[in-house]
Amino acid sequence: MTDDLFGAPATSSTQADGQRPLAERLRPRTLTDMVGQTHLLGAGKPLRLAFDSGKLHSMILWGPPGVGKTTLARLTARAFDADFIALSAVLSGVKDIRLAVERATLNQSQARATILFVDEVHRFNKSQQDAFLPHVESGLFTFIGATTENPSFEVVGALLSRAQVYVLKSLSPEELQQLMQRALVELPALKLAAGVDGMLAAYADGDARKLLNLLEQLESAARSAQADEIDTTFVENALAQSLRRFDKGGEAFYDQISALHKSVRGSAPDAALYWLVRMLDGGADPRYLGRRLIRMASEDIGLADPRALRIALDAVETYERLGSPEGELALAEACLYLACAPKSNAVYLAYNAARAFVAAHPSNDVPIHLRNAPTRLMKELGYGRAYRYAHDEPDAYAAGEHYFPGNVPEQRWYAPTPRGLESRIAEKLAQLRQLDQDASQE
Repeated sequence: MTDDLFGAPATSSTQADGQRPLAERLRPRTLTDMVGQTHLLGAGKPLRLAFDSGKLHSMILWGPPGVGKTTLARLTARAFDADFIALSAVLSGVKDIRLAVERATLNQSQARATILFVDEVHRFNKSQQDAFLPHVESGLFTFIGATTENPSFEVVGALLSRAQVYVLKSLSPEELQQLMQRALVELPALKLAAGVDGMLAAYADGDARKLLNLLEQLESAARSAQADEIDTTFVENALAQSLRRFDKGGEAFYDQISALHKSVRGSAPDAALYWLVRMLDGGADPRYLGRRLIRMASEDIGLADPRALRIALDAVETYERLGSPEGELALAEACLYLACAPKSNAVYLAYNAARAFVAAHPSNDVPIHLRNAPTRLMKELGYGRAYRYAHDEPDAYAAGEHYFPGNVPEQRWYAPTPRGLESRIAEKLAQLRQLDQDASQE
């Protein structure tokens, strides 16, 4: 699916024009007709400067659906009077690429520039993407790729290094309403009551194509119902449930889970709840979110509040018993508790330090006094000899005892913070280490 949409309305409309899709009728003819992307197209901004310079260059247009990637590519071809060849990485194969190269070669012989536009370029594999390189380097065509995925991960480095990456943004509510006013000129029979425009902008969630499709659906529904004006109740009844844009395997997914985790870590309960609900609203698996909450309890709270882990586990179990939507409330409760709990990453740091130490050192033998001795032979070999049973020692602590392998010096990986329960743990460990010091002096 391409992004040919949202421009200035036509000055006149014929019967044939009325049969064309709304997005097609509103396709912009110049850059000034574009709605949104002012950070790229405004005066003195990168893409505007590139257009004004008259120098065509390869580019990657990265952004969510419905923000004008294909439209911008087409406008580039028009501005530079270049032949526009469009391929879809979903539908095109080797034959299509070969035909595009032949057409570009013919254009070159006629002194005409060619723009090869590849929609959803991230769907092409490495060898397919590499096939464009010699032609980009030779100047046979200018390459423009569109992707909804992070090009750092999805576009091969050689191609990425030869193209300028431009990041397109979702349309703001104000920009969507601006586009809506243009669309209503094309749909004169559609009358919106107060508050409906904001509702539709929220439904569209930054996606211009989605907004225009919603307006067409409403226009058709209003005509069928012979409704003179559309109110919010009509919209709710006429449109199927419209979830927020959410790609479970893409950039938005990982950005949002990152925002949730960092909000919990930052002790911001309301922000944490916002991101949790955003992900649930977008279709994230609640069980996945539960697993992430369990991780947060260990990584960011740890022994500062050991109850946090149990609460996260209980929330997941509750969800598994109740399902949606009742069980999601338990996840929200756990999320808020974690955000409000005292924070400590001491367990996380200690675990990583221990892993690094073990990976970097040989497998040292267990000290003989710590070995188990279930048989007579083991006892005769000295296993367990001289082991000091802590419960038989004063305060149930064997002061001065050594538990690491004999050739491994004492390590201090766990450093409790002065927050929550860990402040008391720190006091306890300080007392025990003082006993160890006293015992060594004796």
